[in-house]
Amino acid sequence: MNKFPERLKELREEKGLTQVQLAKECGISKGAIGHWELNKRVPNLDAVIVLADYFQVSLDYIAGRVE
Repeated sequence: MNKFPERLKELREEKGLTQVQLAKECGISKGAIGHWELNKRVPNLDAVIVLADYFQVSLDYIAGRVE
């Protein structure tokens, strides 16, 4: 099961950010973030790295491989 969508939304909401705010902070389109959170698309590795760095979590964590 792909836990990335729920992890991304959880991390974003913990910081009190909207999708638009997160998109601006990370240089990613708002549409992409929306699609990822709804599990309609899968981000490329570069985007996942940017998000993991932004939230200061490991790639394994944001991907849902570890708690």
